[in-house]
Amino acid sequence: MNQKYYIAVGGVVLLLVIIVIVARRRKRRRNVDTAYFMRRWQELQKNCASRKTWPQAIIEADELLDEALKKLRYKGKTTGERLVSAQHDLSDNESVWFGHKLRKRVPDEDVRKLRKQDVLEALNGFRQAMRDLGVLEVPNDRP
Repeated sequence: MNQKYYIAVGGVVLLLVIIVIVARRRKRRRNVDTAYFMRRWQELQKNCASRKTWPQAIIEADELLDEALKKLRYKGKTTGERLVSAQHDLSDNESVWFGHKLRKRVPDEDVRKLRKQDVLEALNGFRQAMRDLGVLEVPNDRP
């Protein structure tokens, strides 16, 4: 009988932990002004029209994602540390990290060396991350 009692108590504790985790994630997302993030995303998309402004689009997208991570209170001193904290909430970590690493290279790289495919992958990764975090809710936007 003692064994059954411990199993039941353990099950209740596990259920409570799951409920707390789910509640925190929902609370986290409710405190964010999604209209603000959608407006900023649409503004930075204008930089996708010309090859000359691609670097600015990458930089702004990375900064916008970092702002979302900060507002959602992910732990870390840098964008990279906050991305590590959020990695379990993101569906496409590879594209997000690709975009973040590209952003780090952009100031030093010649605009002519940027490939359209790389810019699109980075922006798609940033957009998906912000969707996953619940700050961007535009169903059919394009970078």
